[in-house]
Amino acid sequence: MEEGFPSDRLRAWYRQNARDLPWRRTQDPWAILVAEVVLQQTRVEQAIPYFERILARFPTPETLAAAPLEELLRLWQGLGYYRRAEHLWRAAGAIAREGFPRTYAGLLRLPGLGPYTAGAVASIAFGEPVPAVDGNVRRVLARYHARERPGAAWLRDRAAALVDPRDPGTWNQALIELGATLCTPSRPACRACPLRRGCRGRDDPTRYPAPRRRRTREWRLAALVLLGRRGVVLEARPRGPWAGLFGPPMDEDEGRLLARFGLTPGTVRFLGEVRHPLSHRRVRVRVFLAGTERDGEDPAARPLSALARRVLALAQEALGEA
Repeated sequence: MEEGFPSDRLRAWYRQNARDLPWRRTQDPWAILVAEVVLQQTRVEQAIPYFERILARFPTPETLAAAPLEELLRLWQGLGYYRRAEHLWRAAGAIAREGFPRTYAGLLRLPGLGPYTAGAVASIAFGEPVPAVDGNVRRVLARYHARERPGAAWLRDRAAALVDPRDPGTWNQALIELGATLCTPSRPACRACPLRRGCRGRDDPTRYPAPRRRRTREWRLAALVLLGRRGVVLEARPRGPWAGLFGPPMDEDEGRLLARFGLTPGTVRFLGEVRHPLSHRRVRVRVFLAGTERDGEDPAARPLSALARRVLALAQEALGEA
């Protein structure tokens, strides 16, 4: 343990203030892995119902490995960052074939698991004394040491020096909980913080860490809602942020999209534009409507992205007004 760090105060605070979360009531490594994947880029309140639905349908990695990815994606709808679902499905397949890795190094070899997720599962489920550095831990350590731009190696070294070898899982969760509930990005509750006495950043906490520089790009797409005899024509996304999901045909080139279905601008109806945020991109989609002799299908039977649902909603609204 790092000398001088108020570890006892943090442990005592966590015992009294830890939130009662469903994944904290189990030592099942599969449930813990599902929780950690669902929680990536997701608020706890939003994650809970998804975690419970996914675990109820797939209580073991073997049950998920035996199911098609599309079934998991249907449960994942609305959660975003759909590559996580594919990674979880692929990890389940690897576990079903080779067994559940019980070490940090072994967990890192599973598809889609990075240092944080591997560290969280290894420490919580198997008691391995390794750190789990997420955005909350990064913020706590940066403020405690007054570091504006903490590097990945520095963070891992600091976190590793703090891990309690007697109960590393609880220790990692305590640091995460502190960042999630008190040491928050914009309004930290420093007076209630168990680390306040030794915290070098307590006089100006929002200075640490400095905001990461991110460039947000605009991504322009065209979407074609084709009304068939039995529903809407849908396509599976082969790659990109919605890989494995279904939706109306889309393309970056509007003319190419229409030509693919034998259409021209004069034979389709322009419905308007849908704007949709992604983590590093702003998506703008021009939506067109046309009829087709193809069968089509019911979109409710397919896993759809939030963007696809918004495009279809715009078409439904236009049809209702017609």
